Amino acid sequence: MMYTIIDVETTGKGNRITEISIFKYNGETVVDEFTSLVNPESFIPAHITALTGIDNDLLKDAPTFAEIAESVLNITEDAIFVAHNVNFDYNMIRGEFKRIGMDFNRKKLCTVRLSRTLLPGHRSYSLGKLCNALHIDLVDRHRARGDAEATVILFKLLVSQPESDEVFKKFLNKNSREATLPPNLPKAVFEALPNAPGIYYFKNKKGKVIYVGKAIDIKKRVLSHFYSKTKKALNMVRETGHIDFEVSGSELVALLMEDAAIKHHFPIYNKVAKRTIQSFALFSYEDRNGILHLATNKGRLVSNPLMVFFSVRDARLYLEQMCADFNLCPKYCHLQEAVSECSHFSIKDCNGICKNEEPIERYNDRVLEAINSILEQKDDVILKEKGRHIDEEAFIMIKNGDYLGYGFIEKETTITHVDELEHYLIPQKNNMEVQRILRQRVLTYLAAVKKPKTNSEKGEKLSG
Repeated sequence: MMYTIIDVETTGKGNRITEISIFKYNGETVVDEFTSLVNPESFIPAHITALTGIDNDLLKDAPTFAEIAESVLNITEDAIFVAHNVNFDYNMIRGEFKRIGMDFNRKKLCTVRLSRTLLPGHRSYSLGKLCNALHIDLVDRHRARGDAEATVILFKLLVSQPESDEVFKKFLNKNSREATLPPNLPKAVFEALPNAPGIYYFKNKKGKVIYVGKAIDIKKRVLSHFYSKTKKALNMVRETGHIDFEVSGSELVALLMEDAAIKHHFPIYNKVAKRTIQSFALFSYEDRNGILHLATNKGRLVSNPLMVFFSVRDARLYLEQMCADFNLCPKYCHLQEAVSECSHFSIKDCNGICKNEEPIERYNDRVLEAINSILEQKDDVILKEKGRHIDEEAFIMIKNGDYLGYGFIEKETTITHVDELEHYLIPQKNNMEVQRILRQRVLTYLAAVKKPKTNSEKGEKLSG
């Protein structure tokens, strides 16, 4: 069997290769070598130069990857791609081929994962520390040839282990996922993940949470991270040493759990989820003529909003619906500004308040009806969701429009009053993101409720 043992150096930002070294190994000895600097056609950051010694001047006359592509293809053909943290090097090379319109597909072996199996018990499996522990000379650290040459010596040691044939065969099995999993993640940890809704925590080798995600199928979603070629995913996977999870029963509860976990741990790879959400508040006021208006403004500028939205479009659509439902004037709902009379393209049933054709008192009565209908949406709401197993149900508790948290309860448990659910409640903090997550579900629920529930209806078993 033929192997190519490979290492690349990159620009870091931009993920372009600056140096590549390939040793072809037949299981006993090195039979070929290809090493070259590579012009990345992009700027090399100072911190990369400090780490590798490779700078822009060194690469200005180096060949581009396109110019060495045939050499890389030829030396790796019909050979197994081997590297220390193989997914990084493999994805870098595959990405360079993709940029020039070429495919690159090879079977892979990872010397980190092989070392964990065949050489157990070491405190660290980083190339530098492992070579030091095994007394392997590592010359020119963080240069492609130096790292690749040390990996060759490590690979020879792995090949010589008594169980190597069986382990290699297992790792090369297309169903084993050994070449797909992060180098520091035990396969047993991945296999323990459930095919169920919930959230998952990527942790580094020190146990620190670096990413939180939610999924309808935790195992399937986690695996998708390992196949991703984005810089964020590649870096995150390299750091991952463990994955924890919590099942939720439903996607909605998973979304709420995810939001709470992100705000608790502030993982470094959840930057998008940690952004501040812009809100828009609906409020009312009376003008100098005594006419009641409905209007919107940025949420932070409204102290006691009637309702909060998370886009201008949603706020406008809601106001348009209020106008249609209660015969309100688009001008006094601020759907049209700087007009003397309303002339909205779709709302034609204004009764003439803007033309002085309707008494102010009558118009204000309808505005108050609209406000009351909005305030009704701040009632107590219990949303039912699937539980974590067949004999359980989940619930989400909202009181006076405020999210209080979620909980789980056995279906056989009898609830005589909604307040008893608080014994099973897992309290959570209310925030803009949670309101955004729950908004449509609450509106759908309220629209389906044609009349207020009686006390006896509220006391029904949760599973009813």
